[in-house]
Amino acid sequence: MSRYVPARHYVSFGIVAMALAGFSAWLGLTWTPAFFPAGLFFVTASVLLVLALRPVVKVFDAHLEIGKRVILWQDIRRVDRTGWISPLVVRLTLYDDETVTVVYPGEVDCCKHLLRTLRQMATGAMIDGVPYRQYWGEVLGPNEAKQLATPRYRVLRPEDEEEVERLYFLLKTVGHIDPRNSGDER
Repeated sequence: MSRYVPARHYVSFGIVAMALAGFSAWLGLTWTPAFFPAGLFFVTASVLLVLALRPVVKVFDAHLEIGKRVILWQDIRRVDRTGWISPLVVRLTLYDDETVTVVYPGEVDCCKHLLRTLRQMATGAMIDGVPYRQYWGEVLGPNEAKQLATPRYRVLRPEDEEEVERLYFLLKTVGHIDPRNSGDER
């Protein structure tokens, strides 16, 4: 079993933000524009303290436990990571199309370890849209590879693709890249 508890710095940062909110509110009594940073500090403190009070995430061989919620590994159909690393935010889609959002406010290394563990333990899941076996580098059979065609992502804009095609054609007609060494290296 592995336990992932929220990082302690969220509590201390939340308390500091709350103190700054109080100080800004006190300044706001004499200078009204100071109420704006007081509100921002208060919102920040609230978010940090809510993150600090998140339930412990426990990883067992048979299931994942988030607070009192137990999720069996075989029930997870998709593991989709968002852009957040710390705090880690991962969307789990279960067999009945229910979506569970895991929010783990931990240290960056712990967040990365939890994400890797979630990906490894959910053996029947698609990981960020890629089947489990393909994600972890297992060679797929010929009929499995046909079924799991990799989506093609656009790397270049259409104008840039045309420019690359034009330069490739020009390079192909000339026959070399560097005009200075064209005759010496043949």
